[in-house]
Amino acid sequence: MHDCKVTPAMASVIKLARSKGVPYSWITGYYMGLNFGRVADIQDGRLFPEVPPAMALPPDFPKSI
Repeated sequence: MHDCKVTPAMASVIKLARSKGVPYSWITGYYMGLNFGRVADIQDGRLFPEVPPAMALPPDFPKSI
């Protein structure tokens, strides 16, 4: 199984989501095929360090109840 290809747009959403405390599992559920390691790489600046966080999460992004 291959990881999905991470884009700068995805990285910006992931950065915002993690800054809001969204769990890794919700992020990987939203981006099917993405693994926890890629989320960590983005969060820790190993991937896309130059990409800023998104201004808002997508409307269909999972929200806590």
